[in-house]
Amino acid sequence: MATITFKDNPMTILGTEVEVGQKAPDFSVLANDLSEYRLADAKESVKLISVIPSIDTGVCDAQTRRFNEEAGSIDNVEVLTISVDLPFAQKRWCAASGLEHVQTLSDHKDLSFGKAYGLVMEELRLLARAVFVIDTNGTLVHVEYVSEATNHPDYEKAIAAAKEAK
Repeated sequence: MATITFKDNPMTILGTEVEVGQKAPDFSVLANDLSEYRLADAKESVKLISVIPSIDTGVCDAQTRRFNEEAGSIDNVEVLTISVDLPFAQKRWCAASGLEHVQTLSDHKDLSFGKAYGLVMEELRLLARAVFVIDTNGTLVHVEYVSEATNHPDYEKAIAAAKEAK
């Protein structure tokens, strides 16, 4: 299991850590309109999944904006930002931000995504920061668990993996 801290405090992580080369676990989260989004139902595209503790923080905002900017230049890539923020807060943030290449999804209901990918910080009931790239066959081709949840991920590696994925 990855060792993850939040503001230098060790976190107890719930769920199962995933690795490059394995099939991406299915999950169920809520879209901003409260409809269910399941990985198994997603269209045939590469998925870049950006995981953040909360959309209302500076690093999370910057991470979401950065992947939104990059997504416009990558063919056949769907960018998903997942947090435990309520869908209403995500919708408000998206409307105020004007981002058009990223879909925000909420894992607040039952932590389906967080548990499937080993990201639930038990003490805070937030998701740890991470980035995953899933190819069109449903295989994980990039996995990054950010060891300090308040730090940025390696944007360049994630974008390169999304560009190379088929």
